[in-house]
Amino acid sequence: MRIVFTEPALADIEDIRAYLLTHYSHVAPSVERRLRIVLSRISEWRESAPTVAQRPRVHAVSLIRYPYKVFYQITKERIEILHGYHTSRE
Repeated sequence: MRIVFTEPALADIEDIRAYLLTHYSHVAPSVERRLRIVLSRISEWRESAPTVAQRPRVHAVSLIRYPYKVFYQITKERIEILHGYHTSRE
C-alpha cells in the first residue's frame, strides 16, 4: 500500500533529522535506516501497529532501538504518516 507523508509529518522528520545530525551525527544514519524498515513493514502489514487509545483510527509504531514513534492512519487508498515524535514528548 502506498505511503504518503502529511506536511506536519515531513516537518517532524526533518526536525528529528536536523537534531540528530547536530547532536548525534553518528546515530543519524541508523535512525534513518530504521525508519525506512518501519515504513516498509507498515506498508506491508498496515494493521501491525497498535492504535492510540485517544484516537482509535491512528496507529503508533515505535522505532524500537531509538526513542521515536511514527503515527499513521489508514485510508482505502493509502497510509498517511501523520507525525513523528520523540517518545519523551507529550
